[in-house]
Amino acid sequence: MYNINRNKFLTVIILIITGTILFSCGENNIENIPEISEVNTTEETIYMAEVNFDKDSVSYKYADKAQDNLIKNYWNENGSIFFDKYPEITAGHLNYWWLAHSIDVLVDAYIRTGEKKYKDYADKIISSVIKKNKNKIINDYYDDMEWMALAILRLYDQTKEQKYIDYVEELWADIIKGWNDNMGGGIAWRKQQIDYKNTPANAPAAILAARLYNTLGNEVYLNWAEKIFVFTDENLVDSETGQIWDGINREGNGKIDKNWCFTYCHGVYIGAAVELYKITGEQSYLDKAVKIAEFTLEKFIKNDCFIDEGEGDGGLFKGILLRYLTELYKIKPDFTQIKNKLNDNVYFLRQSGTNSDGLYGKSWDKAPKDGKGYDLTVQLSGVMLYEMMAVIDSIK
Repeated sequence: MYNINRNKFLTVIILIITGTILFSCGENNIENIPEISEVNTTEETIYMAEVNFDKDSVSYKYADKAQDNLIKNYWNENGSIFFDKYPEITAGHLNYWWLAHSIDVLVDAYIRTGEKKYKDYADKIISSVIKKNKNKIINDYYDDMEWMALAILRLYDQTKEQKYIDYVEELWADIIKGWNDNMGGGIAWRKQQIDYKNTPANAPAAILAARLYNTLGNEVYLNWAEKIFVFTDENLVDSETGQIWDGINREGNGKIDKNWCFTYCHGVYIGAAVELYKITGEQSYLDKAVKIAEFTLEKFIKNDCFIDEGEGDGGLFKGILLRYLTELYKIKPDFTQIKNKLNDNVYFLRQSGTNSDGLYGKSWDKAPKDGKGYDLTVQLSGVMLYEMMAVIDSIK
């Protein structure tokens, strides 16, 4: 009995002393207890820049002028769509993915200015695309549908209009059917060639899935984003150099197109890595994005000017790259080379790459002759340069 009482007594004494010490520490060191905002959570460890546009800034005015030139030179009022080319001003064949990027640049202007006219132009293009596409929004190319869905999703995020998310979900439902086990997974480039897997069909799909997760909160989208990214990362990336290969099995021989090296493949890989980093906080995603960006800024710039990738589809490539370099800059503004290189190219395009009609050259240091112009794609890339520079200059 004595031992039991003694143990109880000792236990009480220990509890009293411990409580006193804890209370004392709490009083004397309360300033050392971290604020909630200092707790090391995923949300708190990721830097997200605020974009505050200044209407009086030079870059803002340049972006306004770029949008004015685009509409003045390429808008087809009768067709409620952009012409394919200047000065021939044709709009016969449906260049679906070009028009997806035209919606994207109009959304850039809508976000920057809040002016409804840009949303109205985007609405007209969506309606015209559906009408020209046999009254449907889906088509045979998975990458094309991804570009369209990315542009319209941005419009939904700004407006919350139900019709936009309905389009995006319809597109996504068709896009994900492109995933198959040929070549170990991945989304096919087009429905008639399901065993050809390339970066343009997979990296944008990962971006789209990640953004759908952010918008709708469904874990299924995040799982797809990670799965698609892993396929791309394991099959289409030179991890030593940072080069992104275009695709695998294009000719049915299982070979990778390592000699196809395009700006936009690198841009969308960067974009996918950035989106997944923002969601998960995993440093490896950011490290990958930075490595590819460093390779890109070395590989695709000559004498400080981004390379000429021609007209047609190639006219869009460097504009897409700049869009996703800007997304990287938003979370890593100490990557000052991005800002510096865009600034250099704004200078080239302003001083040497624009003719008297406001038309841009394929190379941003060489203007087309007066009265001449290039495909819509070339003009869109120039607009993207100005819009992305306006974003970067708005990050303080």
